[in-house]
Amino acid sequence: MLHDWLNQPGYLSLFLLSFLASTLLPLGSEWLLVMMLVGGYDPLLSVGTATVGNYLGAVVSYLIGIGGGSWLIEKVMRVSPQQQERARQYYGRYGSYSLLFSWLPIVGDPLCLVGGMLKVNFGLFTLLVASGKLARYIVTALITIAATG
Repeated sequence: MLHDWLNQPGYLSLFLLSFLASTLLPLGSEWLLVMMLVGGYDPLLSVGTATVGNYLGAVVSYLIGIGGGSWLIEKVMRVSPQQQERARQYYGRYGSYSLLFSWLPIVGDPLCLVGGMLKVNFGLFTLLVASGKLARYIVTALITIAATG
């Protein structure tokens, strides 16, 4: 079933994959965005769909950070103490603005989690995380369009 779903991409598939990729699951969503753009899907709608899905996945990580407890964070989400410490170091160095880097592999998802643990203002969280994720998908789309133009 998953194979069939991935063989017929669409906006729902992009949304779900982007959402799951923004949790701590080891997934990426850029490849599906590229595939859809090459296949003629609307660039604005595709970028918007991926951004919203990815942002909402980050909100789940944020909420788990607020009330998840160490068992959920370490055992279920498998965020190691080292990953948590690395994210805290980013916060120590860059403050809440480190959330602009929530799109980065490996450290991005724990940043959202630690943002919740540190109870970063949700409006600021939304502005920074959504901006970073939108920028990543825009760059991916622009490169794809330029390469296939």
